[in-house]
Amino acid sequence: MGKEGFFGPSTHFHHRHPPTGWSAFEGELQPHAFDLNRLPPTGPSPWDAATVLHNGDVRLRWWRCDRPMDHLVRNADGDELLFIHDGAGDLFCDWGRLPYTDGDYLVMPRGGMWRLQPSSPTTLLLIECTEGSYQLPDKGLVGPHAIFDPAMLETPRLDDAFRAQQGDIETRVRVRRRGRIGTITYPWNPLDAIGWHGDLAPVRLNWRAIRPLTSHRYHLPPSAHTTFVAKNFVVCTFCPRPIETDPGALKVPFFHNNDDYDEIIFYHRGQFFSRDNIHPGMVTLHPCGFTHGPHPKAFEMGAKAGRRETDEVAVMIDTRFPVEIAELPAGVEQKSYVDSWKRKEPVTP
Repeated sequence: MGKEGFFGPSTHFHHRHPPTGWSAFEGELQPHAFDLNRLPPTGPSPWDAATVLHNGDVRLRWWRCDRPMDHLVRNADGDELLFIHDGAGDLFCDWGRLPYTDGDYLVMPRGGMWRLQPSSPTTLLLIECTEGSYQLPDKGLVGPHAIFDPAMLETPRLDDAFRAQQGDIETRVRVRRRGRIGTITYPWNPLDAIGWHGDLAPVRLNWRAIRPLTSHRYHLPPSAHTTFVAKNFVVCTFCPRPIETDPGALKVPFFHNNDDYDEIIFYHRGQFFSRDNIHPGMVTLHPCGFTHGPHPKAFEMGAKAGRRETDEVAVMIDTRFPVEIAELPAGVEQKSYVDSWKRKEPVTP
C-alpha cells in the first residue's frame, strides 16, 4: 500500500489470500479495459480524434491519420504528447521537419503549429497536458544519463524537405482554445522559418532508446520508469527488460493499493507479463481505491520463473485526480474485465 504513486511512504502486507480474489465487485471503482482497435475511423485532423479518458489535467485521445493533413493545427489549450503506435512519416512544424516511426514519443509545446505527413498509415495515442507543460523527471542519484541519455532527444531540422513545402500556398490553421475550434487562413504556408534558437522545441524520443532500471533482487515499482512529468500526472514507459533472478525476488508486480492516483496503461506491443487476454491497442483503467495486481496465470508463471525477460512495451499514465470515461461506441469496453482476476477463460466484450 503506497502513497503518491509509489513515490511516498509504503507498507508491504503479507496475506493468506490474494487481495484480488474477489467473488463480486460492484460500483464505480471497477477496473476497466478498452479495445481502441474497435473505435470507428476518425477524420483527417487531430481535433477529430476520439476522446477516451479525461480530467482537468490530461486528455487521452485515439487518432488514425492515413493521408497527409491538408491544414495546420495549433493547440492553445495544452502541450501534446503524440505516441506513435503504428506507422511512419514526417512531422512538419514551426521548428522544421521531424521524421517519426512506430514507438516514438513526439512532444509538441502548446501553441506550436504542426501537421503530419504519413508515409504509411499512422495510429497515435494523443496525451494532452491541459495544465502546465511536459518536463523530464528528476533522476536523482542515478544521474542525468540514466533511463535515457538526453542526447537521444531529437529536435526538428530546417532541411531541404522543410524548405520544399514552403511557398505561396493558401494554408488553413485550425486553432483549438477552450475546446472551440477557430480557423485562420494565410495566403502562404506559415511554416516558413529560416532559423531558430532556444530551448523550447518539439522533441522526439523512441522507447528503444530507453534503458530501464533493473534489480536482480527487487521488483522496481513503475515510478522507476517515469519518462515525462506534468502537472498532476506522470507518463511512464514499460520496455523489455530482464526479469529478477534472485530465487526470493518477486517476478511480477506486487498486488498494490495506489490510493492517490488513477492508473492508465496503453499496451503498444508484446505480451504484458502481468496480464492475460490483453493485446496491442488496448487501454486499462484502474481507479484508485482498490487493490489490484497480476492476473492469476501471470502470477503462476512468475512464481515458476517461467520467463527470463519481458517483451512488453506499454505507456502508463498515473493521474493525481480521477479521470472520466468518455462516451464510447458499444464493444469498445470489455465489460467483463473486472472478472478476469477470478476466472481463466478469455474476456469477451
